[in-house]
This record gives sequence, C-alpha cells and structure tokens, in this order.
Amino acid sequence: MYLGPRPAALGLLLMCAATARAGNAEELHYPQGEHRTDYDREALLGGQDEVDEYVKLNPEEQHTRLKSIIKKIDLNSDGFLTESELSSWIQMSFKHYAMQEAKQQFVEYNKNNDDTVTWDEYNIQMYDRVIDFDENTALDDAEEESFRQLHLKDKKRFEKANRDSSPGLSLEEFIAFEHPEEVDYMTEFVIQEALEEHDKNHDGFVSLEEFLGDYRRDPTATEDPEWILVEKDRFVNDYDKDNDGRLDPEELLLWVMPNNQGIAQEEALHLIDEMDLNGDRKLSEAEILENQDLFLTSEATDYGRQLHDEYFYLYHDEL
Repeated sequence: MYLGPRPAALGLLLMCAATARAGNAEELHYPQGEHRTDYDREALLGGQDEVDEYVKLNPEEQHTRLKSIIKKIDLNSDGFLTESELSSWIQMSFKHYAMQEAKQQFVEYNKNNDDTVTWDEYNIQMYDRVIDFDENTALDDAEEESFRQLHLKDKKRFEKANRDSSPGLSLEEFIAFEHPEEVDYMTEFVIQEALEEHDKNHDGFVSLEEFLGDYRRDPTATEDPEWILVEKDRFVNDYDKDNDGRLDPEELLLWVMPNNQGIAQEEALHLIDEMDLNGDRKLSEAEILENQDLFLTSEATDYGRQLHDEYFYLYHDEL
C-alpha cells in the first residue's frame, strides 16, 4: 500500500520494517556485502507456506518450470538473458504481484459484494469502525493528531482515485488508491501532497532541510546520527539528480513513489555478475541452470514464488 511522503525519521522506521523491496533492501539482502540466500528463501518467499511449497516441488519439476520462465524472460528468443531483459521481467513481476494483492484486498474490503469499495467499507476493514475527523480541528494529543493527519490524507487520496465520483471505488480505482505509482492520473496528486507537507517556504521545491523535517542537530553532538547521514546520502545520490540542492516535482516522485526500475536493474546486474561464467555480460540457459539455487533466491523468480504461479511458467501469451 502507498504510504505517501513521510518525514525522514518516520520514513526510516517504515523502511526498516518493510520487505526487501523497501528502501533498505540492499542492507538486508547483502549485509556486509554478503548475499544471504537463507534470508531470501525463508523471509522473502512470502511466508512459511510458500517455503513449504518450494520444498515440495521435486527437482525435475523445478527444472522444467524454471526453463519455461527463462524462455519467457528471453524477449528476443536469442537464447540469452540480458540486463535489460532481466530488469524488464523483474519490474513486470513487481507490478503483477502488486495488482494481485490489490485485487485480493478489494474482495476483502467489499463487504456487500456490490463490486465497489466505499470509504466506510475501507474504514471498517482497516479499523473495525468508521472514523470521521473534522478536517479543520486539530487534536491535542500528538499521536492522535498524527493519526488524524494520515487518515485525512488517505481520504483525499481515496477521493482522487474515484474518477467518476460514484459512492465507491471500482477495482481499477481501488488499484489507483492502493498503488498510485502504477496509475498516471494519480501522479499530480502525489506530487501536490508531497509539496503541501514538505515545501515549507512554498517555492515549489523541497530542500535538504525540508526533506529532513523537524530534525535539528543536538548542539552538544559533534556529528549527525547515523540515520541522518543515511538520509542525506539518499537525498544527494538517489533523489537530487541535477545536484542543485533541492528536489523538483519530478525528483520528488523518486522519493514519495519509489521506482522499481532501480531495484530491478540492480538485481539484474547482480545476477549477471554472479552467474556469467564466460564474461559476455549475458546469461545462457546453461549458466542459469548451473546456478539454479541463486536464480531461485532472486527477484528474477520472486524468490522462487514464480515456480508456483502459473501466470509465469505456463501462460506465455498473457505476459
């Protein structure tokens, strides 16, 4: 689910609690530079049920399904997987599972089975009751006020996703609400929401100081804490592409709606670095099968999950 822009400190906490696709995936996936296949298989297959299913497949069936997946990744059918083909496949996998999750949530939220999810139904599913805050009245308790602000932002995003102004969201609109990064008509809303929260001087940009939020260095400290150094590094090296010391609307999107392209490209490069035996910077079927365990504990197969999803290994024309 889209969380929207957050202060740097809260953002860091959210990333630490998230899965390997969140901002600190590399630290979890490659602690001290070492690739953790045990973490991949046990924590990233999606749960113990998926791990159990992975174990149940016999080697021959794994082999057959994996070869089918390899052929689908090979878009030009030349017998080799390039960085571009691997990256495109991984991005497609991300989107597929995001859409599947949203579809499952839609069914759970749609209490009266009328093919729409209303704001009340969303509240009941999320909080077991309908919550209604006054938009113009702040709460005295800091935690309650923080929740009020987040809830009102969710409501605005819900209303924006509702393109036809009907009482509830259709499946397509619900996907736009849950995953605005996948829907073009939500982009402007996300940018404006981020600017309203972080652009304190209303100049249309987010400076490093605004990016860090309420952080102020302890006057007795000789240096910034580690999490601030991490956030500054992300601001400079990941988001501020033109190096002008501020984030314009396009750069802001890299922060508030992380692009899976970068994650996918990094994983594609990692696989080629590890599995390319002859140095041609592409992978043959033989090279992949030689390193089958590594390939099955990577984003290329969603950590083995694709071997259990017929969408990936069976139905070629739908991909």
